[in-house]
Order: sequence, then C-alpha cells, then structure tokens
Amino acid sequence: MDYTALQSLFAPFDTVLALDTETTGIRYAQDRIIELAVTRLEDGQVTGEMDRLIKLPPGVRLPPEIVRITHITDHMLAEEGVEAETACREFLALLEGERPLVIAYNAHFDLSFLFYFLDRLGQAHRLRGVKLLDALTVYKDRRPYPHRLENAIEAYHLTGVQNSHRALDDTAAMLALLEAMAEEEDDLQRYINLFGFNPRYGVEGRRIGSVTYRPQPYNSRCKLYELA
Repeated sequence: MDYTALQSLFAPFDTVLALDTETTGIRYAQDRIIELAVTRLEDGQVTGEMDRLIKLPPGVRLPPEIVRITHITDHMLAEEGVEAETACREFLALLEGERPLVIAYNAHFDLSFLFYFLDRLGQAHRLRGVKLLDALTVYKDRRPYPHRLENAIEAYHLTGVQNSHRALDDTAAMLALLEAMAEEEDDLQRYINLFGFNPRYGVEGRRIGSVTYRPQPYNSRCKLYELA
C-alpha cells in the first residue's frame, strides 16, 4: 500500500511501528499476549514485519471467550507459538532506531500489555523515549459512536482490509485507516503522545508516563488537541 498521505506524520521518525496484540483477557498485569504483530515502516515503506503466536506459561489455558473471538486455540499456541523470549527479541529488533514512533488502535490497551510483556523479560526500559500514536483517539475526533475498528473500516469505505481480531490483519486495517484519515485532514502529528479516554470510566490500569490523557466524549465538538 502507498502511504503518501502519511509522509508528514512519518517524516520526524526514522522508524515507525504499527502493532496489534491479541491477549488472554483485559487485565494488563495478569493476562498475557498470545499474538503480537508488528509492521515496520521507514520512509513510508514496509521494511520489516513479524506476526507471532506466543506460548503461554505451563498450565495456563485460553478462556473460551478468547478462542471464540480470535479463533486462536491452545493447540495452535502449543504447535505454532514461540517462547516469549523469542518474540521479545524479534520485536526489539524491529524497534531499533534513534527516533521511533509506535502506532496502535486503542493504543493504551496494546502498549500496557506490551509494557508488562517486556517487563517480565527485563526489557521494559526499551520503550523509554518512544513516541506513541493512538489511531482510536484520532478516529473518535472524526466520526460519532460506535468506534470499533470495524466501524472505522466501514465509515471510510476501506477495501482489502478487515477487522478479523487477528493481529496482522488488524495492523493492516489500522494503517489503511490512518492513510484515509490523513487524506481527510493532515493533523495526525498533533495526536502524538495524546490519548483520549471515556470520561465515564477514566483511564484503565497504569498510565503511560510520556502520554497526556484527556477525557474524550463520544461526540466531541472540537479536536482533543485543542482542549489539551
């Protein structure tokens, strides 16, 4: 895919990672990443990619609801999954760069899981100084509720991508969405390290120290960065 509209967003960074995770649940410190997908871009071109199923610790099994949503099974993890250490090394190799940007859809969720994943392996410090962009925060400023990735795909009439709840598919869909939103209005750089949250529920779990969090209503009348 051509990411021409994203050039102004990518320009300050030598490495851009678009990532997505599938997990065993929603408890950041207790649950585990079972799939990690990353697309690395340099100068707007894809230069690296990983999509790894990750084995669970001995005795830990997938909840039936997660199997239903992701179609990932315990057998798949056992047969196709890699050890956490292997996935960690691959991710850190893709992260290499002096000025990295990491993008995710509902980034607080994915990055919270990523932090604990790296922290268990003594590598959480590698996220220091990394700039972050939440595509969901941008989308909430562009369109009314609902705000699932599948709703964004439909709203922007994106073709050739899908929200399958498999990490690599969702990463591709997110990049296509960002390209469409950049074509609509070139202000994505103003959302770097700025995350919106539902005012009713607040920020779930631990806040990321480098991120500014602001309440973001479902149908806001102004851009979040104007409030910030």
